[in-house]
Amino acid sequence: MRRTALPRTALARTVVATGAALAVLMAAFTAQGAERRERNPGGATAAALGISGIAVTQRTGSGFEALVVHDSKKPGEPRISQYAYRPGKAPRVVPLDWRGAGEPVDLEAIDRVPGRPGEYIALAGEGIGYRVRVVGDAGDAGGAGVEVLDLFPLPAIAEGDNFESFALAPTAQPGVMVAVWADRGQDDRPATLYAARMVLDQYGEPRFGAVRTAEIRAPYPSDDVRHASDLKITASGGLLVSSASDPGDDGPFDSAVYAAGHVGLDASGAVRLATAEAPRTLAEFEGHKVEALDCVPGTRRAALGTDDEANGGSLLTAAICGR
Repeated sequence: MRRTALPRTALARTVVATGAALAVLMAAFTAQGAERRERNPGGATAAALGISGIAVTQRTGSGFEALVVHDSKKPGEPRISQYAYRPGKAPRVVPLDWRGAGEPVDLEAIDRVPGRPGEYIALAGEGIGYRVRVVGDAGDAGGAGVEVLDLFPLPAIAEGDNFESFALAPTAQPGVMVAVWADRGQDDRPATLYAARMVLDQYGEPRFGAVRTAEIRAPYPSDDVRHASDLKITASGGLLVSSASDPGDDGPFDSAVYAAGHVGLDASGAVRLATAEAPRTLAEFEGHKVEALDCVPGTRRAALGTDDEANGGSLLTAAICGR
């Protein structure tokens, strides 16, 4: 399929017409040395809403807190929530008020902005990113909310792209980040990974360098597969990618997480993107459509959010971080 870049102005007009998207956060982790697969390794904690993106904000004993995004499309539906996970207990989910822009449509990913505490970038499926911060508190008169600081289209968007992932990682160069995102792919069409340097200018607006691309196919599942339903960058530059089988709203669903390659800067400061010749499956999840991936700081646990359509959402854990 011929991939044609869309003009930035056209995307900006699309954003104004469709609304805004959300907050993003990032956790560094590694997944090296995994010699065995885990199958449905962690029990699920149910949630009423599907989870399309997750960013762990802090560890709390044996649990953690996170921001999660929802791919809501109708006015008044929650777009982003604070999520408190406690093993074996019902989660505490607090929807956040959306402030400063029209309600976003189809939020799919979230990650933290390195070097800017409290700021996040979230991505909508069409490729519109939003730099935001969480403001207020549930106990305040106005409640807690998400304030939109900036919105922007991703560079080099190709015709037909449908994004479900976005990740940021710091580099050794102050103020310089690596950004990675992916068209999800579908069946015979592989996912396309995009990677670029990113800096925030004096106004906090993202500026991207030259974009590198690579194709990737999930090793599992094999039917009705989205090859990249989310991704994160490890501390060593490894790419962890989730994949999902989605035959329709009634399922059956199936998912996996796999090691897809590496990303970083070369000696000249240019982005280097390398995909694995044979991506390695780290964990499989029967009966769930994993659309969100992050790691709990200081542990080997991955937090994986699902959107199981009519069955709502769930949160799974697996010991695949730092391996």
